[in-house]
Amino acid sequence: MPKAKVHSGAAKRFKKTAAGYKRKSAHKSHILTKMTTKRKRQLRGTNIVDKSDVVLIDRMLRAK
Repeated sequence: MPKAKVHSGAAKRFKKTAAGYKRKSAHKSHILTKMTTKRKRQLRGTNIVDKSDVVLIDRMLRAK
């Protein structure tokens, strides 16, 4: 059986956990000098992907 293809960009962006898929916060890579320290600290963590997007991510990662 051939190996299932995986969207390599999605494999780098999302990690599977027991609670769902984890992702990093957006808006954390551009013009950080103009952001306040509080805003950068809030963007530092990770978030859980919304349930409506889980089917799409499963398809990209070929998760079962």
